Amino acid sequence: MNDIPRTGGDLLPVTEARRLLLEPAGLDDAHLSHVLASIHTHEVDFADLYFQYSRTESWSLEEGIVKSGAFAIDRGVGIRAVRGDKQAFAYSDDISLLALDEAATAARAIGRQGQSAHSQIASVGDSRALYVPHDPVRSLSEDSKVALLERLEQMARARDPRVTQVMASLAGEFEAVLIARSDGFVAADVRPLVRVSLTVIVEENGRREQGSMGGGGRFDYAYFNDDVLETYANKAVDQALLNLGARNAPAGTMTVVLGHGWPGILLHEAIGHGLEGDFNRKGTSAFSGRVGQRVAAPGITVIDDGTIERRRGSLNIDDEGNPTQRTVLIEDGILRGYMQDRLNAALMGVAPTGNGRRESFAYLPMPRMTNTIMLAGAHDPAEILASVDDGLYAVNFGGGQVDITSGKFVFSAAEAWKIEKGKLAYPVKGATLIGNGPDALTKVSMVGHDLEMDAGIGTCGKDGQSVPVGVGQPTLKIDGLTVGGTGT
Repeated sequence: MNDIPRTGGDLLPVTEARRLLLEPAGLDDAHLSHVLASIHTHEVDFADLYFQYSRTESWSLEEGIVKSGAFAIDRGVGIRAVRGDKQAFAYSDDISLLALDEAATAARAIGRQGQSAHSQIASVGDSRALYVPHDPVRSLSEDSKVALLERLEQMARARDPRVTQVMASLAGEFEAVLIARSDGFVAADVRPLVRVSLTVIVEENGRREQGSMGGGGRFDYAYFNDDVLETYANKAVDQALLNLGARNAPAGTMTVVLGHGWPGILLHEAIGHGLEGDFNRKGTSAFSGRVGQRVAAPGITVIDDGTIERRRGSLNIDDEGNPTQRTVLIEDGILRGYMQDRLNAALMGVAPTGNGRRESFAYLPMPRMTNTIMLAGAHDPAEILASVDDGLYAVNFGGGQVDITSGKFVFSAAEAWKIEKGKLAYPVKGATLIGNGPDALTKVSMVGHDLEMDAGIGTCGKDGQSVPVGVGQPTLKIDGLTVGGTGT
Protein backbone atom coordinates (compact mmCIF):
# COMPACT_ATOMS: atom_id res chain seq x y z
CA MET A 1 0.00 0.00 0.00
CA ASN A 2 2.85 2.39 0.67
CA ASP A 3 4.84 1.52 -2.49
CA ILE A 4 3.96 4.34 -4.85
CA PRO A 5 4.91 3.70 -8.48
CA ARG A 6 7.06 6.35 -10.12
CA THR A 7 8.24 6.68 -13.68
CA GLY A 8 11.26 8.19 -15.34
CA GLY A 9 10.72 10.86 -18.00
CA ASP A 10 7.04 11.64 -18.33
CA LEU A 11 5.14 11.36 -15.04
CA LEU A 12 2.52 8.70 -14.41
CA PRO A 13 -0.38 11.10 -13.59
CA VAL A 14 0.21 13.11 -16.77
CA THR A 15 0.46 9.94 -18.86
CA GLU A 16 -2.73 8.51 -17.38
CA ALA A 17 -4.64 11.78 -17.65
CA ARG A 18 -3.64 12.21 -21.30
CA ARG A 19 -4.72 8.62 -22.02
CA LEU A 20 -8.14 9.09 -20.43
CA LEU A 21 -8.83 12.67 -21.47
CA LEU A 22 -6.92 13.73 -24.56
CA GLU A 23 -6.16 10.63 -26.61
CA PRO A 24 -9.81 9.53 -27.13
CA ALA A 25 -10.50 12.94 -28.69
CA GLY A 26 -7.33 12.98 -30.75
CA LEU A 27 -6.00 15.99 -28.82
CA ASP A 28 -2.39 16.80 -27.99
CA ASP A 29 -0.38 19.66 -26.51
CA ALA A 30 -0.41 21.56 -29.81
CA HIS A 31 -4.21 21.69 -29.75
CA LEU A 32 -4.23 22.93 -26.16
CA SER A 33 -1.67 25.61 -27.01
CA HIS A 34 -3.86 26.73 -29.93
CA VAL A 35 -6.96 27.09 -27.73
CA LEU A 36 -5.12 28.99 -24.99
CA ALA A 37 -3.49 31.29 -27.55
CA SER A 38 -6.90 32.07 -29.07
CA ILE A 39 -8.11 33.26 -25.68
CA HIS A 40 -5.00 35.38 -25.16
CA THR A 41 -5.63 37.37 -28.33
CA HIS A 42 -8.26 39.14 -26.23
CA GLU A 43 -5.91 40.54 -23.59
CA VAL A 44 -6.79 38.41 -20.58
CA ASP A 45 -4.52 38.09 -17.53
CA PHE A 46 -4.48 34.31 -17.72
CA ALA A 47 -6.52 31.37 -18.90
CA ASP A 48 -6.68 27.67 -18.10
CA LEU A 49 -8.25 24.43 -19.27
CA TYR A 50 -9.42 21.91 -16.69
CA PHE A 51 -10.03 18.39 -18.01
CA GLN A 52 -11.63 15.83 -15.73
CA TYR A 53 -12.50 12.15 -15.97
CA SER A 54 -14.32 10.48 -13.08
CA ARG A 55 -15.72 7.03 -12.45
CA THR A 56 -17.90 6.81 -9.35
CA GLU A 57 -20.02 4.24 -7.59
CA SER A 58 -22.12 3.92 -4.45
CA TRP A 59 -23.78 0.99 -2.71
CA SER A 60 -26.19 1.03 0.24
CA LEU A 61 -27.46 -1.84 2.34
CA GLU A 62 -30.36 -1.80 4.79
CA GLU A 63 -31.71 -4.73 6.76
CA GLY A 64 -29.42 -7.07 4.86
CA ILE A 65 -30.75 -5.99 1.47
CA VAL A 66 -28.98 -3.88 -1.14
CA LYS A 67 -31.32 -0.90 -1.39
CA SER A 68 -29.47 0.98 -4.08
CA GLY A 69 -26.44 0.88 -6.31
CA ALA A 70 -25.21 3.53 -8.69
CA PHE A 71 -22.37 3.79 -11.19
CA ALA A 72 -21.42 6.73 -13.38
CA ILE A 73 -18.68 7.87 -15.72
CA ASP A 74 -18.29 11.58 -16.32
CA ARG A 75 -15.87 13.44 -18.53
CA GLY A 76 -15.58 17.09 -19.53
CA VAL A 77 -13.57 20.28 -19.70
CA GLY A 78 -13.93 23.72 -18.15
CA ILE A 79 -12.35 26.77 -19.81
CA ARG A 80 -11.66 29.93 -17.84
CA ALA A 81 -10.37 33.36 -18.77
CA VAL A 82 -9.47 35.93 -16.10
CA ARG A 83 -9.09 39.68 -16.43
CA GLY A 84 -8.71 41.69 -13.22
CA ASP A 85 -11.29 40.40 -10.78
CA LYS A 86 -13.61 39.16 -13.54
CA GLN A 87 -13.83 35.59 -14.73
CA ALA A 88 -15.44 34.20 -17.88
CA PHE A 89 -16.17 30.50 -17.83
CA ALA A 90 -17.57 27.88 -20.17
CA TYR A 91 -17.65 24.11 -19.92
CA SER A 92 -18.52 21.12 -22.04
CA ASP A 93 -19.02 17.41 -21.44
CA ASP A 94 -17.80 16.87 -24.99
CA ILE A 95 -14.02 16.81 -25.13
CA SER A 96 -13.21 17.65 -28.75
CA LEU A 97 -11.35 20.39 -30.58
CA LEU A 98 -14.66 21.83 -31.81
CA ALA A 99 -16.09 21.97 -28.29
CA LEU A 100 -12.88 23.52 -26.97
CA ASP A 101 -12.95 26.22 -29.65
CA GLU A 102 -16.62 27.02 -28.98
CA ALA A 103 -16.04 27.21 -25.21
CA ALA A 104 -12.93 29.35 -25.74
CA THR A 105 -14.96 31.78 -27.85
CA ALA A 106 -17.37 32.23 -24.96
CA ALA A 107 -14.64 32.53 -22.34
CA ARG A 108 -12.50 35.08 -24.16
CA ALA A 109 -15.37 37.56 -24.40
CA ILE A 110 -14.20 38.96 -21.07
CA GLY A 111 -11.09 40.48 -22.67
CA ARG A 112 -10.48 43.25 -25.18
CA GLN A 113 -9.34 42.48 -28.72
CA GLY A 114 -5.56 42.69 -28.78
CA GLN A 115 -2.58 41.61 -30.79
CA SER A 116 -1.81 38.07 -31.83
CA ALA A 117 -0.76 35.90 -28.92
CA HIS A 118 1.29 32.76 -28.46
CA SER A 119 0.81 30.15 -25.75
CA GLN A 120 3.04 27.10 -25.97
CA ILE A 121 2.78 24.12 -23.65
CA ALA A 122 6.37 23.99 -22.47
CA SER A 123 6.62 22.42 -19.05
CA VAL A 124 5.16 19.57 -17.05
CA GLY A 125 4.71 20.03 -13.33
CA ASP A 126 6.50 17.83 -10.85
CA SER A 127 4.19 15.26 -9.32
CA ARG A 128 4.24 14.24 -5.69
CA ALA A 129 2.77 10.91 -4.72
CA LEU A 130 0.65 11.40 -1.61
CA TYR A 131 -1.50 8.41 -2.62
CA VAL A 132 -1.23 5.40 -4.90
CA PRO A 133 -3.11 6.06 -8.15
CA HIS A 134 -5.15 2.87 -7.89
CA ASP A 135 -8.71 2.63 -9.21
CA PRO A 136 -10.77 1.72 -6.12
CA VAL A 137 -13.89 1.06 -8.20
CA ARG A 138 -12.10 -1.88 -9.82
CA SER A 139 -10.29 -3.04 -6.68
CA LEU A 140 -13.18 -5.33 -5.61
CA SER A 141 -15.81 -7.31 -7.46
CA GLU A 142 -19.46 -6.32 -7.05
CA ASP A 143 -20.12 -9.43 -4.96
CA SER A 144 -17.21 -8.55 -2.69
CA LYS A 145 -18.51 -5.02 -2.18
CA VAL A 146 -21.91 -6.33 -1.12
CA ALA A 147 -20.21 -8.90 1.13
CA LEU A 148 -18.21 -6.11 2.78
CA LEU A 149 -21.41 -4.27 3.70
CA GLU A 150 -23.03 -7.49 4.88
CA ARG A 151 -20.08 -8.17 7.20
CA LEU A 152 -20.34 -4.65 8.58
CA GLU A 153 -24.04 -5.14 9.31
CA GLN A 154 -23.41 -8.48 11.01
CA MET A 155 -20.70 -6.95 13.19
CA ALA A 156 -23.05 -4.18 14.30
CA ARG A 157 -25.85 -6.60 15.17
CA ALA A 158 -23.46 -8.90 17.02
CA ARG A 159 -22.32 -6.02 19.20
CA ASP A 160 -25.61 -5.79 21.13
CA PRO A 161 -29.10 -7.37 20.88
CA ARG A 162 -30.71 -3.94 21.20
CA VAL A 163 -29.63 -3.06 17.67
CA THR A 164 -32.86 -3.00 15.64
CA GLN A 165 -31.80 -1.40 12.37
CA VAL A 166 -28.54 -1.09 10.42
CA MET A 167 -27.81 1.07 7.38
CA ALA A 168 -24.44 0.78 5.69
CA SER A 169 -23.04 2.38 2.56
CA LEU A 170 -19.89 2.27 0.48
CA ALA A 171 -18.69 4.77 -2.12
CA GLY A 172 -15.67 4.92 -4.39
CA GLU A 173 -14.28 7.31 -6.96
CA PHE A 174 -11.46 7.24 -9.48
CA GLU A 175 -10.64 10.67 -10.91
CA ALA A 176 -8.04 11.94 -13.35
CA VAL A 177 -7.54 15.66 -13.95
CA LEU A 178 -5.30 17.58 -16.33
CA ILE A 179 -4.77 21.34 -16.15
CA ALA A 180 -3.23 23.29 -19.03
CA ARG A 181 -2.46 26.95 -18.35
CA SER A 182 -1.68 29.94 -20.53
CA ASP A 183 1.76 30.23 -18.92
CA GLY A 184 2.69 27.01 -20.73
CA PHE A 185 2.40 24.81 -17.66
CA VAL A 186 0.65 21.43 -17.60
CA ALA A 187 -0.09 19.43 -14.47
CA ALA A 188 -2.12 16.31 -13.79
CA ASP A 189 -3.30 14.16 -10.92
CA VAL A 190 -4.90 10.74 -10.53
CA ARG A 191 -7.07 10.66 -7.40
CA PRO A 192 -8.63 7.64 -5.68
CA LEU A 193 -11.22 8.20 -2.94
CA VAL A 194 -13.28 5.76 -0.86
CA ARG A 195 -15.64 5.94 2.08
CA VAL A 196 -17.69 3.56 4.25
CA SER A 197 -20.53 4.85 6.44
CA LEU A 198 -22.59 3.09 9.09
CA THR A 199 -25.70 4.16 11.02
CA VAL A 200 -27.35 1.97 13.65
CA ILE A 201 -30.58 2.34 15.60
CA VAL A 202 -31.00 0.76 19.02
CA GLU A 203 -34.18 0.40 21.03
CA GLU A 204 -34.93 -0.26 24.68
CA ASN A 205 -38.20 0.20 26.61
CA GLY A 206 -39.74 2.10 23.69
CA ARG A 207 -36.84 4.55 23.42
CA ARG A 208 -34.87 4.68 20.19
CA GLU A 209 -31.45 6.25 19.61
CA GLN A 210 -28.93 6.16 16.81
CA GLY A 211 -25.18 6.18 16.37
CA SER A 212 -22.98 6.67 13.34
CA MET A 213 -19.41 5.96 12.30
CA GLY A 214 -17.35 5.54 9.17
CA GLY A 215 -14.15 6.47 7.46
CA GLY A 216 -12.15 6.55 4.29
CA GLY A 217 -9.43 8.31 2.37
CA ARG A 218 -7.37 8.24 -0.81
CA PHE A 219 -6.77 4.51 -1.17
CA ASP A 220 -8.76 1.51 -2.38
CA TYR A 221 -11.21 -0.81 -0.67
CA ALA A 222 -8.45 -3.06 0.68
CA TYR A 223 -8.16 -0.59 3.55
CA PHE A 224 -11.49 -1.78 4.94
CA ASN A 225 -10.36 -5.05 6.50
CA ASP A 226 -12.34 -6.75 9.26
CA ASP A 227 -10.46 -4.92 12.03
CA VAL A 228 -11.37 -1.53 10.54
CA LEU A 229 -15.00 -2.55 9.94
CA GLU A 230 -15.33 -3.90 13.49
CA THR A 231 -14.03 -0.60 14.86
CA TYR A 232 -16.73 1.26 12.91
CA ALA A 233 -19.42 -1.14 14.12
CA ASN A 234 -18.35 -0.97 17.76
CA LYS A 235 -18.16 2.82 17.83
CA ALA A 236 -21.52 3.32 16.12
CA VAL A 237 -23.32 0.90 18.43
CA ASP A 238 -21.60 2.21 21.56
CA GLN A 239 -22.60 5.77 20.67
CA ALA A 240 -26.23 4.75 20.19
CA LEU A 241 -26.29 2.78 23.46
CA LEU A 242 -24.75 5.69 25.32
CA ASN A 243 -27.56 7.93 24.14
CA LEU A 244 -30.15 5.41 25.35
CA GLY A 245 -29.18 6.29 28.90
CA ALA A 246 -28.48 9.98 28.30
CA ARG A 247 -30.25 12.78 30.16
CA ASN A 248 -31.39 16.02 28.57
CA ALA A 249 -28.49 18.43 28.20
CA PRO A 250 -28.34 21.45 30.50
CA ALA A 251 -28.62 24.96 29.09
CA GLY A 252 -26.57 28.06 29.82
CA THR A 253 -23.07 29.46 29.55
CA MET A 254 -20.47 27.01 30.74
CA THR A 255 -17.00 25.59 30.19
CA VAL A 256 -16.94 23.25 27.21
CA VAL A 257 -14.31 20.62 26.49
CA LEU A 258 -14.15 19.49 22.86
CA GLY A 259 -12.86 16.02 22.13
CA HIS A 260 -10.09 15.34 19.64
CA GLY A 261 -10.50 14.38 15.97
CA TRP A 262 -13.90 14.93 14.37
CA PRO A 263 -14.90 17.83 16.69
CA GLY A 264 -12.43 19.75 14.53
CA ILE A 265 -15.43 20.18 12.19
CA LEU A 266 -16.40 23.11 14.42
CA LEU A 267 -12.97 24.64 13.74
CA HIS A 268 -13.46 24.03 10.01
CA GLU A 269 -16.87 25.65 9.83
CA ALA A 270 -16.66 28.45 12.37
CA ILE A 271 -13.09 29.56 11.67
CA GLY A 272 -11.73 27.86 8.56
CA HIS A 273 -14.16 29.40 6.08
CA GLY A 274 -13.39 32.83 7.47
CA LEU A 275 -9.73 32.28 6.56
CA GLU A 276 -10.39 31.64 2.87
CA GLY A 277 -8.96 34.31 0.59
CA ASP A 278 -12.09 35.38 -1.30
CA PHE A 279 -14.01 36.35 1.84
CA ASN A 280 -11.06 38.37 3.09
CA ARG A 281 -10.40 40.09 -0.23
CA LYS A 282 -14.04 41.19 -0.28
CA GLY A 283 -13.92 42.26 3.37
CA THR A 284 -16.77 39.97 4.41
CA SER A 285 -14.85 37.80 6.90
CA ALA A 286 -14.43 38.50 10.59
CA PHE A 287 -10.68 38.04 9.93
CA SER A 288 -10.44 40.59 7.09
CA GLY A 289 -7.47 42.96 7.38
CA ARG A 290 -6.19 41.35 10.56
CA VAL A 291 -2.97 39.66 9.38
CA GLY A 292 -0.33 40.16 12.07
CA GLN A 293 -2.92 40.72 14.79
CA ARG A 294 -3.84 38.44 17.69
CA VAL A 295 -7.03 36.57 16.82
CA ALA A 296 -6.74 33.63 19.21
CA ALA A 297 -5.40 32.75 22.62
CA PRO A 298 -1.67 32.04 22.98
CA GLY A 299 -0.88 28.42 22.15
CA ILE A 300 -3.41 28.23 19.30
CA THR A 301 -1.85 27.30 15.95
CA VAL A 302 -4.10 26.46 13.01
CA ILE A 303 -2.87 25.13 9.68
CA ASP A 304 -4.35 23.91 6.42
CA ASP A 305 -2.32 20.99 5.10
CA GLY A 306 -3.10 19.34 1.78
CA THR A 307 0.11 17.28 1.82
CA ILE A 308 -0.73 14.55 4.36
CA GLU A 309 -0.45 11.13 2.74
CA ARG A 310 -3.71 9.35 1.83
CA ARG A 311 -5.94 11.78 3.71
CA ARG A 312 -9.40 12.55 2.33
CA GLY A 313 -8.67 16.26 1.97
CA SER A 314 -5.18 15.87 0.48
CA LEU A 315 -4.24 16.52 -3.15
CA ASN A 316 -0.96 16.29 -5.04
CA ILE A 317 -1.98 19.46 -6.88
CA ASP A 318 -4.98 21.73 -6.49
CA ASP A 319 -7.47 22.24 -9.33
CA GLU A 320 -5.37 25.02 -10.82
CA GLY A 321 -2.22 22.89 -11.09
CA ASN A 322 -0.46 24.35 -8.03
CA PRO A 323 1.10 21.97 -5.48
CA THR A 324 -0.82 21.82 -2.23
CA GLN A 325 0.99 23.13 0.85
CA ARG A 326 1.14 23.20 4.60
CA THR A 327 -0.14 26.73 5.17
CA VAL A 328 0.11 28.30 8.63
CA LEU A 329 -3.03 30.37 9.16
CA ILE A 330 -2.79 31.22 12.85
CA GLU A 331 0.50 30.87 14.76
CA ASP A 332 0.48 31.02 18.56
CA GLY A 333 -2.69 33.09 18.32
CA ILE A 334 -1.43 35.52 15.64
CA LEU A 335 -3.09 35.58 12.20
CA ARG A 336 -0.42 34.86 9.56
CA GLY A 337 -2.39 34.60 6.33
CA TYR A 338 -5.24 33.11 4.35
CA MET A 339 -5.87 30.20 2.01
CA GLN A 340 -5.54 31.34 -1.59
CA ASP A 341 -6.36 30.30 -5.11
CA ARG A 342 -4.64 31.94 -8.07
CA LEU A 343 -7.17 34.73 -8.69
CA ASN A 344 -7.50 35.95 -5.11
CA ALA A 345 -3.77 35.64 -4.49
CA ALA A 346 -3.02 37.90 -7.47
CA LEU A 347 -5.59 40.47 -6.41
CA MET A 348 -4.26 40.50 -2.84
CA GLY A 349 -0.60 40.59 -3.89
CA VAL A 350 0.37 37.28 -2.31
CA ALA A 351 1.33 33.82 -3.55
CA PRO A 352 -1.21 31.03 -4.14
CA THR A 353 -1.26 28.42 -1.39
CA GLY A 354 -2.53 25.46 -3.42
CA ASN A 355 -6.13 25.88 -2.21
CA GLY A 356 -7.85 26.42 -5.56
CA ARG A 357 -10.53 23.73 -5.65
CA ARG A 358 -13.67 22.94 -7.61
CA GLU A 359 -16.32 20.24 -7.48
CA SER A 360 -15.93 19.34 -11.16
CA PHE A 361 -15.10 20.69 -14.61
CA ALA A 362 -18.51 22.40 -14.62
CA TYR A 363 -17.51 24.84 -11.86
CA LEU A 364 -15.03 27.65 -11.34
CA PRO A 365 -12.24 27.12 -8.78
CA MET A 366 -12.27 29.08 -5.53
CA PRO A 367 -10.27 29.10 -2.28
CA ARG A 368 -11.20 25.99 -0.31
CA MET A 369 -9.82 24.08 2.66
CA THR A 370 -8.03 20.73 2.38
CA ASN A 371 -7.18 19.29 5.84
CA THR A 372 -7.71 22.00 8.46
CA ILE A 373 -6.01 21.27 11.75
CA MET A 374 -5.34 22.83 15.15
CA LEU A 375 -1.94 21.65 16.32
CA ALA A 376 -1.32 19.91 19.63
CA GLY A 377 -0.56 21.71 22.87
CA ALA A 378 1.06 20.58 26.11
CA HIS A 379 -1.82 19.41 28.32
CA ASP A 380 -2.90 15.87 29.08
CA PRO A 381 -6.61 15.33 28.22
CA ALA A 382 -7.24 13.94 31.72
CA GLU A 383 -5.73 17.12 33.15
CA ILE A 384 -8.10 19.21 31.02
CA LEU A 385 -11.18 17.33 32.23
CA ALA A 386 -9.99 17.44 35.84
CA SER A 387 -9.75 21.24 35.65
CA VAL A 388 -13.50 21.64 34.92
CA ASP A 389 -15.76 21.89 37.95
CA ASP A 390 -19.00 22.17 36.00
CA GLY A 391 -19.26 21.92 32.22
CA LEU A 392 -19.86 19.88 29.08
CA TYR A 393 -17.62 17.40 27.24
CA ALA A 394 -18.55 17.22 23.54
CA VAL A 395 -17.07 14.02 22.08
CA ASN A 396 -18.74 13.93 18.67
CA PHE A 397 -20.74 16.26 16.46
CA GLY A 398 -23.67 15.98 14.09
CA GLY A 399 -24.84 18.84 11.91
CA GLY A 400 -24.14 22.54 12.22
CA GLN A 401 -24.51 25.97 10.64
CA VAL A 402 -22.24 28.99 10.48
CA ASP A 403 -22.47 32.58 9.25
CA ILE A 404 -19.11 33.24 7.61
CA THR A 405 -19.44 37.02 7.81
CA SER A 406 -19.97 37.11 11.57
CA GLY A 407 -18.47 33.76 12.54
CA LYS A 408 -21.59 32.79 14.49
CA PHE A 409 -22.19 29.04 14.68
CA VAL A 410 -24.69 26.49 15.96
CA PHE A 411 -23.58 22.85 16.27
CA SER A 412 -25.38 19.82 17.67
CA ALA A 413 -23.42 17.26 19.70
CA ALA A 414 -24.05 13.62 18.72
CA GLU A 415 -22.27 12.42 21.87
CA ALA A 416 -21.71 14.50 25.00
CA TRP A 417 -21.19 14.23 28.75
CA LYS A 418 -21.90 16.42 31.75
CA ILE A 419 -18.71 17.23 33.66
CA GLU A 420 -18.99 17.59 37.44
CA LYS A 421 -15.98 18.20 39.70
CA GLY A 422 -13.50 17.12 37.07
CA LYS A 423 -15.21 13.84 36.19
CA LEU A 424 -17.62 12.61 33.52
CA ALA A 425 -20.86 12.44 35.51
CA TYR A 426 -23.41 11.19 32.94
CA PRO A 427 -24.11 11.30 29.18
CA VAL A 428 -26.44 13.97 27.83
CA LYS A 429 -28.41 14.34 24.62
CA GLY A 430 -29.77 17.33 22.73
CA ALA A 431 -26.74 19.54 23.46
CA THR A 432 -26.25 22.44 21.05
CA LEU A 433 -23.15 24.62 21.06
CA ILE A 434 -23.79 28.25 20.16
CA GLY A 435 -21.10 30.86 19.75
CA ASN A 436 -18.87 32.96 17.57
CA GLY A 437 -15.81 31.34 16.00
CA PRO A 438 -13.33 34.23 16.36
CA ASP A 439 -14.57 34.90 19.89
CA ALA A 440 -14.33 31.21 20.85
CA LEU A 441 -10.67 31.17 19.74
CA THR A 442 -9.84 33.77 22.36
CA LYS A 443 -11.47 31.68 25.10
CA VAL A 444 -9.40 28.52 24.62
CA SER A 445 -7.51 28.08 27.87
CA MET A 446 -6.03 24.58 27.51
CA VAL A 447 -4.89 22.61 24.44
CA GLY A 448 -4.27 18.87 24.69
CA HIS A 449 -1.30 16.94 23.35
CA ASP A 450 -3.61 14.34 21.74
CA LEU A 451 -3.99 15.72 18.21
CA GLU A 452 -5.99 13.34 16.05
CA MET A 453 -7.37 13.53 12.51
CA ASP A 454 -10.96 12.59 11.71
CA ALA A 455 -11.69 9.15 10.29
CA GLY A 456 -12.07 10.44 6.73
CA ILE A 457 -15.73 11.35 6.29
CA GLY A 458 -15.81 15.13 5.75
CA THR A 459 -17.46 16.91 2.82
CA CYS A 460 -17.48 20.71 2.65
CA GLY A 461 -20.09 22.82 0.87
CA LYS A 462 -19.51 26.36 -0.41
CA ASP A 463 -21.39 28.32 -3.06
CA GLY A 464 -23.16 25.18 -4.26
CA GLN A 465 -19.94 23.14 -4.61
CA SER A 466 -18.99 20.13 -2.48
CA VAL A 467 -15.43 18.82 -2.04
CA PRO A 468 -13.86 16.21 0.27
CA VAL A 469 -12.00 17.64 3.26
CA GLY A 470 -10.32 16.57 6.48
CA VAL A 471 -10.27 18.04 9.98
CA GLY A 472 -8.23 17.47 13.09
CA GLN A 473 -7.60 18.86 16.55
CA PRO A 474 -6.53 17.90 20.07
CA THR A 475 -8.76 18.07 23.13
CA LEU A 476 -9.64 21.73 23.84
CA LYS A 477 -10.99 23.60 26.83
CA ILE A 478 -13.12 26.66 26.00
CA ASP A 479 -14.08 28.91 28.89
CA GLY A 480 -17.61 30.24 28.53
CA LEU A 481 -19.55 28.84 25.58
CA THR A 482 -23.34 28.90 25.28
CA VAL A 483 -24.96 25.48 25.47
CA GLY A 484 -28.52 24.98 24.34
CA GLY A 485 -30.42 22.14 26.00
CA THR A 486 -33.69 21.21 27.69
CA GLY A 487 -32.28 19.92 30.98
CA THR A 488 -31.49 21.72 34.21
